[in-house]
Amino acid sequence: MNSLLVEIQTEELPPKALKKLSDAFAQEVFTQLKKADFLLPDSKMKAFGAPRRIAVYITDVLADSPDKPFSQRLVPSKIGIGADGKPTAALTKKLAALGVQADVSELKVVNDGKQDQLYYEGVKKGESLEKGLQNALDYAVTHLPIPKVMSYQLANGETVEFVRPVKHLLALYGDKVLNVSLFGLKAGNQTAGHRFHTKDLLTINSADTYESQLEEQGKVIPSFEKRQDKMVAALKSEAANLNAQIIMPEDLVNEVASLTEWPVVYVSSFDEDFLKVPEECLILTMQQNQKYFALRDQNGKLINKFLVVSQINAKDGGAAIQSGNARVVRARLADAKFFFEQDQLERLDSRVPGLEHVVYHNKLGNQLQRSERIQNIAEKVAEKLGANPELAKRGAKLAKADLRTLMVGEFPELQGIMGEYYALHDKEDPIVAVSIKEHYYPRYAGGELPSTPESLSVALADKLDTLAGLFGIGQIPTGDKDPFALRRHALGVLRMLIEKDLPLSLDDLIAIAVAEEQKIDGVKDASRELKDFFYDRLRVMLKEEGAQALEVEAVLSVEPKYLREISARLKALQAFRKLEEAASLSAANKRIENILKKSKDSIPESVDENLLEAQEEKDLYKALVEVNKDLEGKFEKGEYETILLALAPLKAPVDAFFDKVMVNVDDEAVRRNRLALLKELHRSMNQVAKLSCLAS
Repeated sequence: MNSLLVEIQTEELPPKALKKLSDAFAQEVFTQLKKADFLLPDSKMKAFGAPRRIAVYITDVLADSPDKPFSQRLVPSKIGIGADGKPTAALTKKLAALGVQADVSELKVVNDGKQDQLYYEGVKKGESLEKGLQNALDYAVTHLPIPKVMSYQLANGETVEFVRPVKHLLALYGDKVLNVSLFGLKAGNQTAGHRFHTKDLLTINSADTYESQLEEQGKVIPSFEKRQDKMVAALKSEAANLNAQIIMPEDLVNEVASLTEWPVVYVSSFDEDFLKVPEECLILTMQQNQKYFALRDQNGKLINKFLVVSQINAKDGGAAIQSGNARVVRARLADAKFFFEQDQLERLDSRVPGLEHVVYHNKLGNQLQRSERIQNIAEKVAEKLGANPELAKRGAKLAKADLRTLMVGEFPELQGIMGEYYALHDKEDPIVAVSIKEHYYPRYAGGELPSTPESLSVALADKLDTLAGLFGIGQIPTGDKDPFALRRHALGVLRMLIEKDLPLSLDDLIAIAVAEEQKIDGVKDASRELKDFFYDRLRVMLKEEGAQALEVEAVLSVEPKYLREISARLKALQAFRKLEEAASLSAANKRIENILKKSKDSIPESVDENLLEAQEEKDLYKALVEVNKDLEGKFEKGEYETILLALAPLKAPVDAFFDKVMVNVDDEAVRRNRLALLKELHRSMNQVAKLSCLAS
């Protein structure tokens, strides 16, 4: 038993895929060896991932897998044993295939219920680690989440495929090199160190010294997490020295950690004149093109310094690196400055007609046609919301105009953001400018929501146009395929309605959007499908927030007019379920539903007291009248908990009614009156939520 280390050393790996690749490689090797019984219950695994290598270290690995007893069915007795009692050719062939020799007397006879079968029982000898590891590696390299496979030629002319060309294969069991191979390379005990800080190949003494040797002798930190932690600490330290705040998005941190084997942080700068350009442009330019980390002062204002992560520990203290990066970023920021200045020479509203040349969808028209639909929807939504319809419509008209600017053409991520800057430059109403930026909100799950009624109107219009249009032409998400991000759009609408406490009906919004989309030839009314889609997303959202499935179903089944009521209804339902009477009332509610559903009678809208015969139905009617009297006006005020808790006194008369009263009697008038009583009871019990769902 010893530790195992396997490393595949390659040309530079794709940085955005490195972490996933290294973790997957380690996990696959570990899993395959575990399946083959080379690992113990206490065996531990560690994944390594650096720009030019992926590796796995596993403790407590067996040199040979254990022998295993096995039982193998061969052939039926009458086929395997001849009349002379000797094995037939069929049996001999079967035994040869197993690689064993055995007399008939050594075989076991088992009746399977139909006939006697011959079985061979033996012990399968374990495999060597070299054989097991070879199988594990062959499997692992063909099951990695490789974003794009690269084909390359080996020295012998053979063409192979992998994420990048492989340079060295290292496989150590303790200090012993294992005889395995991949991509035409035999495993050894050598690997490449840092590209610039080391010249010769590094000889690894043992699996246990791999990480420390690479760090100390090879100037490579093979652990992704350790390398990232060192980099982040250095970035924070430099920012603190400058009394600045570092802008450090997770994606950028992960990518830069995947680009450097030995991270070293340097400070560089750019001309202050560039700070006249919107900071979003500068930050995006630095992050996207150069992988720099921008800095803010303590007041949150962008400064003209930035941090560079290099993998060279420069002898000159980094002067050349600092000046070189300053020169590179100057050219990039100059482009951004040029785009910004040129864009401002033309008013934003003058760009709107040009949207005719921007494709949206071949069945839904261009962006100009889409803009007109969004304007109409936004205006109607604003009217319902009590926002300024004219400002909302103006915001919707200009919302997509920045798609025709140089800056957004270069950086599509700045859609809406640049529109706001250009609108303010054109002296548009600030409310209009904010609407342009925020109509994309929320940009991601959990993202910021629009801040003004007009912004909300435009943002809702934008998402509703997308949803109603695409549903209308049958582009409905299936499985994990959602190319138009319709789930995200639906979630955005739901979050705005609920979190912003909007007095807007989902049905009304869908109706407005569908009516607008149906002006396009070939677009059908998908109102029902769209509402079901919204409710499916709502179920997921509420469950993720901690609500129980039965409670969610109970509330959504009554389809509340305003989604902003849902939270209060769920809270009321949770209080109701704590009542001793809750289970009985829920079960009774389900029973009432079944009776009403099966009835073929025309049920009156009100109860006729003169037709009440049994004392139990009289008592139930009296109790129901009292409850309804006490709850009058409570629903309109949103006092849902009061309504549900007030149902408790109904338990006894409801139970007595079902124990003593027959509903479906022969007398039609009495029967219909009892159904009317149950209908009224059902209506009173299900104002807040469908209680029968709780009995499921």
